[in-house]
Amino acid sequence: MIGSVVSTLLAPVFAAGMMWGCRALTHQQDLEINHLFEGFKKNTSQLIAIGGIYMMSLLVIAVFVVLSLDKETMDLIVKGQELSPEQASVMMLPILIAMLFVMPILMAYWYAPLLSGLHNLSAVEAMKLSFVACLKNMVPFLLYGFIFMVLLIVAIIPFGLGLILVVPVMMTSLYTSYVDVFNINESVN
Repeated sequence: MIGSVVSTLLAPVFAAGMMWGCRALTHQQDLEINHLFEGFKKNTSQLIAIGGIYMMSLLVIAVFVVLSLDKETMDLIVKGQELSPEQASVMMLPILIAMLFVMPILMAYWYAPLLSGLHNLSAVEAMKLSFVACLKNMVPFLLYGFIFMVLLIVAIIPFGLGLILVVPVMMTSLYTSYVDVFNINESVN
């Protein structure tokens, strides 16, 4: 439990570090392991705050789903037993509502580590800007999300080994889309 909380809080810090590495590559500089830890040197508190806001938002949604289920259904889920078709159908509405609320959270989180890390924005400013950018580019992001969902499923099939390729492609495509969406001029020094 503690590990998942810490990893969620530190994920934006490491994501920002990876983006500094991507920025270095676009400036034709060497990629160094120090780039990964750059988030611990610049705007760290705001990067951790992004992880905290993200985690708390998902927790609120999870609590909503759990509270909307009856006790018998929850007992079966906790015990890992099968649900009846009626119980499963009752679960669908809260889960669909939760998915509707998760989408804006993911949109706010998507570029936030990048914006906070590379541009020293506060967590709230970065998340607002990320949400607006995703909203303005909804159709391309839905297509992007679908493609990467398929790639992740395929990558997991061979014991998760495909993730070694898919995750770096996803991170670099995040940086590339950031440059495009925010019209960043990446001139080489």
